[in-house]
Formats: sequence, structure tokens, C-alpha cells
Amino acid sequence: MSEVVTGDAVVVEVRVAQMPSRALALFIDMAVQLTVLVVAYLALQAFSVISDSAMFAAVSIVLTVLVLVGYPVIFETATRGRSLGKLAMGLRVVSDDGGPERFRQALFRGLAGVAEFWMFSGAPALISSLISQRGKRLGDVFAGTIVISERGPRDTGQAIVMPPQLASWAARLELSRLPEEVAGAARQYLVRWHDLAPHVQHEMGVRIATQVAAFVSPPAPPGVPPHAYLSAVLSERRRREHERLARRMARHAPHAQPPAPYGTPRPSFPQAPPPPAPPHARPGPPAPVQEPPRPSSGGFAPPD
Repeated sequence: MSEVVTGDAVVVEVRVAQMPSRALALFIDMAVQLTVLVVAYLALQAFSVISDSAMFAAVSIVLTVLVLVGYPVIFETATRGRSLGKLAMGLRVVSDDGGPERFRQALFRGLAGVAEFWMFSGAPALISSLISQRGKRLGDVFAGTIVISERGPRDTGQAIVMPPQLASWAARLELSRLPEEVAGAARQYLVRWHDLAPHVQHEMGVRIATQVAAFVSPPAPPGVPPHAYLSAVLSERRRREHERLARRMARHAPHAQPPAPYGTPRPSFPQAPPPPAPPHARPGPPAPVQEPPRPSSGGFAPPD
């Protein structure tokens, strides 16, 4: 059994837990509680912590109340609606509006569970679950909660696409005033549209489309069904968001230099100065300068 819990700006689909899963989760929780009680009583008797019989009876009563009431209250409050048995079976306790279970609600469920399961062996819980359309036991009725299954089938809804007949109309829409909460509610409705009963499809579609139309102009053409109207609005809104994101990325992206064509010489860099030449060898003494011979009168060279 599945249903949709709706609020002013929230659409939460819940899948009510089936009786076998809830019964098995309850069996696991009761087995854990009985085990804790037996171990605690044996420990008190074995170690003789309390010798007075009256004090032992008082401690036993307090211990029983803590285990029977404190176990579900502590676990469901700390884990947001899941005890050990519910965790094993994939169940969770939520509020009627789809929100998480609160301490006050867990306390009501725990106190009612003592009477339902431990005092009357689960008969009140069974009768109440069979009578209630949502499968609630007395603790759920008093606390305003419901047990749901978290292991339902995964989302198989179709993607939200623009109806071709409404594309030209959607291009002229004014969407700046549409709140994100209302758009989110419309999105969840369209995703789950194929899983809803026909009367729920129509009633919820009309209600959400009316909320969206209060923030969107111009109005839809006559005869447009609610799901087609919402699909056109959300598709156009998504298209505009993608365009804005693309323009923003293009504006802030660094301008990369185009690669140089093939064969373009690389830019020259200043060359390092050449190393100094090695010093020359030191010159020796200058060679003597020979004077030219002086001519004689006879034109002959003088004897040696």
C-alpha cells in the first residue's frame, strides 16, 4: 500500500509497511528485550548485589519498565524512527506529515506498546491495524505516526520533458517569482505521477498546478491537464537555468591562447654571454733588432 503525504510545500511518498514485515520486526525487538531482561535478572541474582527482597522487587520493576519502554523510545529517538527490528526489516516510523519521529511520539508509542504487546499479547495492535486504512496500531494513532518501508522499488518515473504543444507558450513564461519549495513539490509529483492512483493524480495535480499558477504568468491555454502544465513549467525553468549556468561558466573561464600554426618559429630567448677567452701566454723577451749594413765606399762588404 502506497500513498502520498502532502503538506503546504512538501510532497512525500511513503510506502506503508506490510503486516508480515512489521510482525517480524516486532518479534526481533521483543526477543532483544527479553534477552536483556533475562541477562539482567541473572546478573542481579548471581552477584547478590541486592540482598533485601523488597529492594530486589523494586529494582526488578524499574528495570522491566526501562527495558520495555526505554528500549523503543531511546532507539527510535536516536535513529529517527528505527529500532533494531525495524532496521533489520527496512522499516521506519515517521510522522503523519512525513517528518521524522520526535521524542514525544516515541514515548507515546513505547507506553502504548506495553499495553498492546506485553499485557494483551498484541491483540489490540492487530485489531487496530486491520481496522485502520493505513495499518496503524493504537500507539501510532495516539502518537500521530505511521510505519513505512524504506525498501520500496526505486524511482522508475520518467524524466520531465517539455510537451511539444506547449513549447512556444512556455518560452514566454515569467518564472522569476516561482519559489523553490513549490517547484520541488511539482517535481516530486511528476516523478511519482505514474505510481499514483488516478484520482490522486488528478486531485494532487490540480492542487499543485494551482499553487504554481499563482507565481507563473501568463496562464496556461485552455484544456491543458495539470501534469502537462507542470511539465512545461519545470522543463522551461530547467532550460533557463542551464543557459544561465553556461553563460556564467563562459564568462569566468580563462581565455586560453590558441595553438600556433605548424612551422611557426618559437620565440627566441636572450642567449647567455659567451665564456671569456682563455688568457694568452706571457710574451718572451723581444728579439734583437738588426741594423741594416752600412754601405762602403767601394761597394764591397767589409771583411769579417
